[in-house]
Amino acid sequence: MSKGPRSTTVPRDLGEKDSDCSILHVDMDAFFASVEVARRPELKGRPVIVGGSDRSVVLAATYEARAFGVHSAMPAATARRLCPQAVFIQPDRTAYHDASTAVMEILGEVTTLVEPVSIDEAFLDVEGARRRLGSSSEIARKIRARVYRELGLTCSVGVASTKFVAKLASTHAKPDGMMLVPRESTVRFLHSLPVGALWGVGEKTEKNLAAWGITTVEQLARTDPLVLRQTVGTAAAAHLFDLSWGRDPRPVEPTRRERSIGAETTFGHDVTDLSVVESKLLELSDRCADRLRAQGYLARTISVKVRSSDFRTLSRSRSLVSPTDSVREIYAVARELVSSVDLKGLPVRLVGVRGEGLEARGSAALQLTLEDAVAGETEQQRLADAAIDQVRLRFGRSAIRQAAVATTSSQRSTTVVPDVELS
Repeated sequence: MSKGPRSTTVPRDLGEKDSDCSILHVDMDAFFASVEVARRPELKGRPVIVGGSDRSVVLAATYEARAFGVHSAMPAATARRLCPQAVFIQPDRTAYHDASTAVMEILGEVTTLVEPVSIDEAFLDVEGARRRLGSSSEIARKIRARVYRELGLTCSVGVASTKFVAKLASTHAKPDGMMLVPRESTVRFLHSLPVGALWGVGEKTEKNLAAWGITTVEQLARTDPLVLRQTVGTAAAAHLFDLSWGRDPRPVEPTRRERSIGAETTFGHDVTDLSVVESKLLELSDRCADRLRAQGYLARTISVKVRSSDFRTLSRSRSLVSPTDSVREIYAVARELVSSVDLKGLPVRLVGVRGEGLEARGSAALQLTLEDAVAGETEQQRLADAAIDQVRLRFGRSAIRQAAVATTSSQRSTTVVPDVELS
């Protein structure tokens, strides 16, 4: 769900000139929930919440559910109290991934300059596509129509001369709409917004600015730069000042490198049995390794996250001698890291595994240990992983699961980062 601030004072008569507006921001509407409704037409028009059990959080909600105050990241138990008549659905990440892939393929047929920024949104630069497909606004309308026709999903599109303004425009176009902000109307559009609309203005920064009487983008734009630097710092002041006047030179970058890949889960009830935690770690390590291989990455660092029953969240990570996409290595490191976390005797509520420091498999330097070189275990494991991938590709992920893994990872690790309390 989009959390971008929307303003009721935004002018709607911004003009129709889009000849110098080649940037589109396509944002799917209530994506996960919409995918579920598309799969189950009988749910259309009803409040639908994707979020699972009462111990989880809301991942997505239809606009019918949002009318009751439900929003993403809200505890599912709270959402159930606000909207007891809602249909609650367990998330199906495979379905969402497939739908996202289909959407991105549609966008890729419009232009090669597509920059996905999440599973349900992307920037496009349609400068080169306009001679073939029409004006930027026409292209936006065609995208919305095709996504709905082929996938049964709606999306909102912002059309502007910069990425930042296109993103804001799509937010104000929701749900199922399109908004054009011509270049000459950019400043008028921006100056009608609350200061929280600017990228980089979080809750703390917004309060700091409010203390100086700055609550709108226009007020920030007209603030003495010295005052702005004193309020938010030199770098942030320059960044926010440029945005407030519509200056955003960033191009659409079609190749966006993942920074990390992982998986986590919240237990149905707090867990005290370490074997249960380790079993879940194996499952999460398998999902992490599977995603790494699917996207062609190796992880240089393995990290874990553990949340105890008192909601303390601790992280711990370890860097490897050689990057990996092997479930065996990821699980071995993750298990050791989790066992070293001091939970002060409290049960475990959540556990997660993540691969970081990603490197493209084709360009990564792999370094075998002496034992691996002699035994050939690493190559055997890679062949086994490849075979598992083929089985899952043909018969589905549930067709084959990892058995318990027993290995030592101490010779593969170099740097250990101690416990860090996140919250």
